[in-house]
Amino acid sequence: MDVKFMVTTIVGAAMFPFIIRLLWGHFTKEFGTFGGFMSALWIVGVMWALNHGYTHANGAGLIYQTGGWVDMGLAAGIGLLVASIVQGAKFDNHTTTNVLGAILGGLIGGLILAFTMVG
Repeated sequence: MDVKFMVTTIVGAAMFPFIIRLLWGHFTKEFGTFGGFMSALWIVGVMWALNHGYTHANGAGLIYQTGGWVDMGLAAGIGLLVASIVQGAKFDNHTTTNVLGAILGGLIGGLILAFTMVG
Protein backbone atom coordinates (compact mmCIF):
# COMPACT_ATOMS: atom_id res chain seq x y z
CA MET A 1 0.00 0.00 0.00
CA ASP A 2 1.45 3.36 -0.95
CA VAL A 3 1.09 6.71 0.84
CA LYS A 4 -1.89 7.81 -1.27
CA PHE A 5 -3.94 4.80 -0.15
CA MET A 6 -2.86 5.28 3.47
CA VAL A 7 -4.00 8.91 3.47
CA THR A 8 -7.35 8.23 1.77
CA THR A 9 -8.03 5.29 4.12
CA ILE A 10 -7.37 7.43 7.20
CA VAL A 11 -9.48 10.31 5.83
CA GLY A 12 -12.36 7.99 4.92
CA ALA A 13 -12.25 6.25 8.29
CA ALA A 14 -12.09 9.58 10.18
CA MET A 15 -14.92 11.19 8.21
CA PHE A 16 -17.45 8.54 9.23
CA PRO A 17 -17.48 9.06 13.03
CA PHE A 18 -17.06 12.82 12.52
CA ILE A 19 -20.22 13.01 10.38
CA ILE A 20 -22.10 10.72 12.81
CA ARG A 21 -21.12 12.94 15.74
CA LEU A 22 -21.96 16.09 13.80
CA LEU A 23 -25.37 15.16 12.36
CA TRP A 24 -27.00 12.16 14.08
CA GLY A 25 -28.08 14.09 17.17
CA HIS A 26 -29.63 16.85 15.07
CA PHE A 27 -31.67 14.33 13.07
CA THR A 28 -32.98 12.62 16.21
CA LYS A 29 -33.66 15.90 18.01
CA GLU A 30 -35.63 17.25 15.07
CA PHE A 31 -37.47 14.08 13.96
CA GLY A 32 -37.32 11.70 16.96
CA THR A 33 -37.09 7.99 16.25
CA PHE A 34 -37.67 8.56 12.55
CA GLY A 35 -34.63 10.84 12.60
CA GLY A 36 -32.54 7.92 13.83
CA PHE A 37 -33.69 5.84 10.89
CA MET A 38 -32.98 8.73 8.52
CA SER A 39 -29.49 9.04 10.02
CA ALA A 40 -28.86 5.34 9.57
CA LEU A 41 -29.96 5.52 5.96
CA TRP A 42 -28.35 8.77 4.89
CA ILE A 43 -25.21 9.07 6.99
CA VAL A 44 -24.18 5.45 6.87
CA GLY A 45 -25.34 5.00 3.27
CA VAL A 46 -23.56 8.05 1.89
CA MET A 47 -20.37 7.31 3.83
CA TRP A 48 -20.44 3.70 2.66
CA ALA A 49 -20.70 4.88 -0.94
CA LEU A 50 -17.82 7.33 -0.47
CA ASN A 51 -15.61 4.83 1.32
CA HIS A 52 -16.32 1.77 -0.78
CA GLY A 53 -16.37 2.69 -4.36
CA TYR A 54 -18.89 4.99 -5.90
CA THR A 55 -16.75 8.11 -5.89
CA HIS A 56 -14.38 7.69 -8.83
CA ALA A 57 -14.78 6.59 -12.42
CA ASN A 58 -12.73 3.44 -11.75
CA GLY A 59 -14.95 2.47 -8.80
CA ALA A 60 -12.29 2.97 -6.12
CA GLY A 61 -13.48 4.42 -2.81
CA LEU A 62 -11.54 6.22 -0.13
CA ILE A 63 -10.80 3.13 1.95
CA TYR A 64 -8.22 0.79 0.45
CA GLN A 65 -9.15 -2.80 1.22
CA THR A 66 -7.02 -5.89 0.83
CA GLY A 67 -9.51 -8.29 2.38
CA GLY A 68 -12.82 -8.49 4.20
CA TRP A 69 -12.95 -6.85 7.60
CA VAL A 70 -15.25 -4.45 9.44
CA ASP A 71 -13.61 -1.16 8.54
CA MET A 72 -16.49 1.31 8.92
CA GLY A 73 -17.83 -0.27 12.11
CA LEU A 74 -14.38 -0.24 13.66
CA ALA A 75 -13.81 3.36 12.55
CA ALA A 76 -17.15 4.50 13.98
CA GLY A 77 -16.61 2.67 17.27
CA ILE A 78 -13.10 3.93 17.88
CA GLY A 79 -13.82 7.43 16.60
CA LEU A 80 -16.93 7.94 18.72
CA LEU A 81 -15.27 6.44 21.81
CA VAL A 82 -12.27 8.75 21.47
CA ALA A 83 -14.50 11.78 20.82
CA SER A 84 -16.53 11.02 23.96
CA ILE A 85 -13.42 10.61 26.09
CA VAL A 86 -11.91 13.84 24.72
CA GLN A 87 -15.13 15.66 25.65
CA GLY A 88 -14.85 14.44 29.23
CA ALA A 89 -16.77 11.16 29.38
CA LYS A 90 -15.40 8.61 31.82
CA PHE A 91 -14.10 5.24 30.64
CA ASP A 92 -15.85 3.22 33.35
CA ASN A 93 -17.51 -0.18 33.77
CA HIS A 94 -20.49 0.86 31.64
CA THR A 95 -18.19 1.83 28.77
CA THR A 96 -16.20 -1.38 29.11
CA THR A 97 -19.42 -3.42 29.05
CA ASN A 98 -20.56 -1.64 25.87
CA VAL A 99 -17.20 -2.12 24.13
CA LEU A 100 -17.09 -5.81 25.05
CA GLY A 101 -20.69 -6.22 23.88
CA ALA A 102 -19.85 -4.62 20.55
CA ILE A 103 -16.82 -6.89 20.11
CA LEU A 104 -18.87 -9.97 21.01
CA GLY A 105 -21.66 -8.92 18.64
CA GLY A 106 -19.14 -8.42 15.84
CA LEU A 107 -17.61 -11.83 16.45
CA ILE A 108 -21.00 -13.55 16.44
CA GLY A 109 -22.05 -11.68 13.30
CA GLY A 110 -18.80 -12.61 11.58
CA LEU A 111 -19.22 -16.27 12.51
CA ILE A 112 -22.79 -16.31 11.21
CA LEU A 113 -21.66 -14.75 7.94
CA ALA A 114 -18.74 -17.18 7.67
CA PHE A 115 -21.00 -20.19 8.25
CA THR A 116 -23.72 -19.04 5.84
CA MET A 117 -21.33 -18.06 3.03
CA VAL A 118 -19.46 -21.37 2.94
CA GLY A 119 -20.38 -23.45 0.03
